[in-house]
Amino acid sequence: MQSLDNQIVQSLRVLSIDMIEKSKSGHPGLPMGAAPTVAALWGKHMKFNPAHPNWFDRDRFVLSAGHGSALLYSLLHIFGFDMPMDELKHFRQMGSKTPGHPEYKHTIGVEATTGPLGQGIAMGVGMALTEAHLAAMYNRPNHEIIDHYTYILCGDGCLMEGISYEAASLAGHLGLGKLILLYDSNNISLDGDLNKAFSEDIEGRFHSCGWHTLVVENGNDLEAINQAIDLAKTEKNKPTIIEVKTVIGYGSPNKAGKSSAHGSPLGVEEAKLAKQHYDWGLPPFTLPKEVTAQQAVFRKKGSDLEAKWLNRLESYQVAFPELGEEIQTIIDGKLPIGWDQSLRLYTENDKAMATRDASGIALNQINKNLPTIFGGSADLASSNKTTLKNTGDVKAGSYEGKNIWFGVREFAMGGILNGMALHGGVQPYGGTFFVFSDYLRSAIRSSALMGIPVTYVMTHDSIAVGEDGPTHEPIEQLAAFRSMPGLTVIRPADANETVEAYRYAISQKEQPIVLVLSRQNLPILPGSHDKVKDGLTKGAYVLLEAEGKNADIILIGTGSEVSLLVEAQKVLAKQGISASVVSMPSWELFEKQSDEYKESVLPANNNCRLACEMGATFGWHKYVGREGRIIGMESFGASGSGDQLMKHFGFTVENIVEQAITVVNDNVVLKTN
Repeated sequence: MQSLDNQIVQSLRVLSIDMIEKSKSGHPGLPMGAAPTVAALWGKHMKFNPAHPNWFDRDRFVLSAGHGSALLYSLLHIFGFDMPMDELKHFRQMGSKTPGHPEYKHTIGVEATTGPLGQGIAMGVGMALTEAHLAAMYNRPNHEIIDHYTYILCGDGCLMEGISYEAASLAGHLGLGKLILLYDSNNISLDGDLNKAFSEDIEGRFHSCGWHTLVVENGNDLEAINQAIDLAKTEKNKPTIIEVKTVIGYGSPNKAGKSSAHGSPLGVEEAKLAKQHYDWGLPPFTLPKEVTAQQAVFRKKGSDLEAKWLNRLESYQVAFPELGEEIQTIIDGKLPIGWDQSLRLYTENDKAMATRDASGIALNQINKNLPTIFGGSADLASSNKTTLKNTGDVKAGSYEGKNIWFGVREFAMGGILNGMALHGGVQPYGGTFFVFSDYLRSAIRSSALMGIPVTYVMTHDSIAVGEDGPTHEPIEQLAAFRSMPGLTVIRPADANETVEAYRYAISQKEQPIVLVLSRQNLPILPGSHDKVKDGLTKGAYVLLEAEGKNADIILIGTGSEVSLLVEAQKVLAKQGISASVVSMPSWELFEKQSDEYKESVLPANNNCRLACEMGATFGWHKYVGREGRIIGMESFGASGSGDQLMKHFGFTVENIVEQAITVVNDNVVLKTN
């Protein structure tokens, strides 16, 4: 008779096969090969409580190779989480808790949404970095309340993706000793043998990045896997990669070690043969009674672990009352009372200011009362204005600092920020130039899919960047991010809108926020001081009413262009044309408002509308209608001063006035006809 440990391994394999066969869809190869690795990890090393999956001091497990989701769902079932067998039977079906790739918030016990390969590694780095930071901030001698590991399971595909190298490079540089990467090394990719495209010395790569490297030659040797994990834990100053050499589709007589085992069901006959190889005689979705009995054992073990931690937390709170109150707020995921009390608004008498500068001031004002603000920039902090003053930098062995030097690693920065948000306990933000948002777009998409509160600080927002030329001038990025579900894009028109954008971004917990900020100075707009608190959160508001009568035309803009509209309103008034000016910093927030509010900002009976934005015009027709016009970009930018480019492409008061008059006159003709 097999040992209990081996029964658990075979149960993970067979449940995964059963799920995939029933759904006629899925990836059996990884679960069949990697089952011993995760069985050893979860059974002997991981700290978790199935009854309370979000226990703050639990170990984190990220399945970076998300196509192996059947293995994760089998783990959750066998190890006592709320994952009923009926859910396994509905694998990959609409409405089930077992979707094709793991989804955060959708399935209990899933720490991160994975599937786009490599991102799970970066998210794991973010989790480990957050653990190290919070431990440095709050642990005291004999009172270690933040003390857990982050484990990642990845495959060859994850390591081929560039983000894995970016993230591993930073993790090694920072010496994240509580990060352990388990590499399912089976020499097969989806299309065939790995050597067709990949022949890297992985140990050499990670060694050069400052990692501790270990190899398990036989992926079915549970004791060797256990010993490797134990050894990894003895290395306190480096992250560890454990290469576990496995056979994809292990146990399948005709598909083991072949790419055909990667992404398609084995088929009825081959599944039967694989089960014979495992000496498995039970019906589908049936486990040995010894394995089923272990669910209660794992629940009891997890409950005891958390209870001991709660006792330590209580002792900590007695010994350090102020810190204890602070850490409880962090654990509860709440904001401290008065976190935004240092934020200040500006008046028209204040000097003109780039919104990137207003952003930097706001971040530092928030930092005075919000200990959890934590972030940095992709080697552009001096330009993004993302540095938190007098707080220190995060360094290897010294994690209490609050400024992260992400280096020129935009994609990894996005993934790491996601991991930081997923871990909890910090308010993560990261900055780069807006045009480089394309490098981390997939990570932002993952933020949006998961619904996590990451703040992306994107500066140098338009052709006004100037001399750096079209490579550095964002055109299509605004439209592209506005099209992304679950993401809020905010392009403030002045310092006041920037302040309120931060107040909104930090206070909400449901979505990532992209702040799009100017390089050039912008005046404090008339009326924004009084209207911005309500107006910003509603996405659009009437900054300046039309004088004396209903508006002949509505001028709509975002960012730096709103100040041009303000000046254009004055010129139009002198020519007998009454215009209202609408600042529209966020389409997404505006669309959440009531029909009545939208009507108050953009009355349906006024078809004379002109929008002005230094980006692609795509999407603006929704707000200007068929009779309106858009002053926008229909090409890439050019190299020259910002003022020269704005004049060349028509972003001037004179052109706005000319276009507005044309819209009004055209509308008069339409009405006459």
